[in-house]
Amino acid sequence: MTIPPRWSAALAAGVIGSLLLSVHAAEPTVPAADGTPQLRRQGTATQLVVDGKPFLILGGELFNSSSSSLEYMQPVWGRLAAQHLNTVLAGVSWELIEPEEGRFDFKLFDGLVRDARAHQMKLVLLWFASWKNGMSSYPPVWVKRDPQRFPRVQLQNGEVPEVLTPLSTTTADADARAFAALMKHVREIDARDHTVLMVQVENEVGVLNDSRDRSARAEEEFAKPVPLELMDLFWKHKETIVPELREVWEANGSKISGTWAEVFGPTKPKEFVLTWDLPEEQRKTEWRKLHWPVDEIFMAWYYSRYVNRVAEAGKREYNIPMYANAWLQQPGCAFPGTYPSGGPVPQVTDIWRLGAPSLDLLAPDLYVPEFAELCRRYVRAGNPLFIPETDGGPDAGRNLFLAVGAYNLIGFSPFGIDRPEFPRPAAPSNSPFPAPPAPGLGGNYEIMAQIAPLVLAHQGTDSLVGFALDKDHPSLVTNLGGTSVEISLDDLFGRKAEKGYGIVVAVGPDEFVGAGTGFRVIFKPANPGATKVGIGTVDEGVYRDGKWIPGRRLNGDEDDQGRAWRFSSWALQIERCTTYRYK
Repeated sequence: MTIPPRWSAALAAGVIGSLLLSVHAAEPTVPAADGTPQLRRQGTATQLVVDGKPFLILGGELFNSSSSSLEYMQPVWGRLAAQHLNTVLAGVSWELIEPEEGRFDFKLFDGLVRDARAHQMKLVLLWFASWKNGMSSYPPVWVKRDPQRFPRVQLQNGEVPEVLTPLSTTTADADARAFAALMKHVREIDARDHTVLMVQVENEVGVLNDSRDRSARAEEEFAKPVPLELMDLFWKHKETIVPELREVWEANGSKISGTWAEVFGPTKPKEFVLTWDLPEEQRKTEWRKLHWPVDEIFMAWYYSRYVNRVAEAGKREYNIPMYANAWLQQPGCAFPGTYPSGGPVPQVTDIWRLGAPSLDLLAPDLYVPEFAELCRRYVRAGNPLFIPETDGGPDAGRNLFLAVGAYNLIGFSPFGIDRPEFPRPAAPSNSPFPAPPAPGLGGNYEIMAQIAPLVLAHQGTDSLVGFALDKDHPSLVTNLGGTSVEISLDDLFGRKAEKGYGIVVAVGPDEFVGAGTGFRVIFKPANPGATKVGIGTVDEGVYRDGKWIPGRRLNGDEDDQGRAWRFSSWALQIERCTTYRYK
């Protein structure tokens, strides 16, 4: 089997990506007159709009089972509020919503909404139903007990794991009925308050331990011609589909009809079986000998159609933003089956956009080091960037500021936010100007919450920049509101910061607001020969109820004797800077 070099290299690196350029990207909807959460375009950005105003989700995802007990959650809410969250991502499971077929129980969900409101928080619901992390542990027992009615996938070695097949319309219809009942109930209790902002439909779908379903039904479908609507995507829009997908198609002759294997290439040979007990390096070598995009494309089509069936049923009851999330490829797990094969990973997002038009966006669960690269891949089709799962460790703040400022992020959510050892901010001070928060997640959320209205007002324009700096990327130069700015790691008394991050906004012709840590800004004229730009004033301060309250006037060492606008590396700060022109 001949694979295009770019596809092969990306697989080997474990970070397959795409331009996500798709003619099937859904246009953001106009906000509902009643304030129902919707998506709205502003410049080059797409924003989540709630009650007619843009809303930035500063969230955290609970552990999977936390929301199954209101009593367990009682002490958790206060800890979440102390970290300055405004939104909690919480699982709502099919097994608890419909314990008996046709009988729905929403008492647990109602309590979750009640307690979120009591703590002035919003919710993003995670519909744990047919799949969670590629497995099927969340369907009700009455589904699990009836594999004839609700069939499962079969692997190459004949094993039938606890994974429902996406090729079953019976299972999809049962899932869709339950989801529709949930969304109807959400509308009935929340259409006025808008506590529920978005819904994730399923969780990290895809086949594990094999590249596709090998059941008799799946084999039958795999031997059939590729659906005409999918062939139209390649034939009519071949110049705009993602390069990896197009190259697989072209490498197999750019056929406009044929079976899946004829159009996209051969599948995995029958004699190959994934063996997990091999040493890691040997397993990597074995996987690199064989890769089969056709299987992932096939599964992406059927998973997307299934998820669309569920989302469509829910949207008929209550039309708020819905999305699917992806378990991304990891270093050493670059091939379909080592990660869930068929999920909305970058190289098959065009398949998902065509197969699941009821979804408003596709979201990466972003734990890999290539944070900025994956952000780029998920926004280049106009796909709104939402990160429902990520690491809440030392790099969470820099990733948050980078994604909000550079990629128009609509929401950020570290996983396991309710674990007791999660970093917590210090107790608030009664001083009108307490010490700046430390750069933990709570401190970053505190600062971001203050500047969010300003940032959201400028998203999608050339008056805002977000960045993350380190030894490999120590500086950048950009034009900001007509002024050239050079942003670099701060250097105090000859000691350069190892990392820095922030957001800078041009709020007027010679006025800027910045937030972050460990960087400095030098202003320069945008055009050669133009008047020079000097720093007029620098004030630290805070935003309270959207109003700027200045604190210290910074000068001397704090602005490098007037040569640089500085943000120290030992705290998070918000500062306001004015500039002037001179010859």
